[in-house]
Amino acid sequence: MIIYNVTANVSDNIVEEWLIWMKEDHIPRVLQTNLFISASINRIISNSDSGTTYAIAYKLESLAILQKYETQYAPKLRDEYNSKFPTNAPAFRTIMKLEEEF
Repeated sequence: MIIYNVTANVSDNIVEEWLIWMKEDHIPRVLQTNLFISASINRIISNSDSGTTYAIAYKLESLAILQKYETQYAPKLRDEYNSKFPTNAPAFRTIMKLEEEF
């Protein structure tokens, strides 16, 4: 199992707008690619950052499927994200392999 994690630090003045857009538009469109098993939005609890930080965890079966997403779908979806939130919700991505669940 692969976890494709997108972490975004969202400015406080747009948190509500960002969450609505992510829940109603962006994440559903990512899932409509039919490449991912599930997605979750997780708020990172921290007192050191400005803004609010979220980690969106997308689960998928393999790195090959992630590669397909990266080449066929991600560029357009990232461009849309960056157009909507050019400076107030910067994001970075992490790829993890689930070793074991307990």
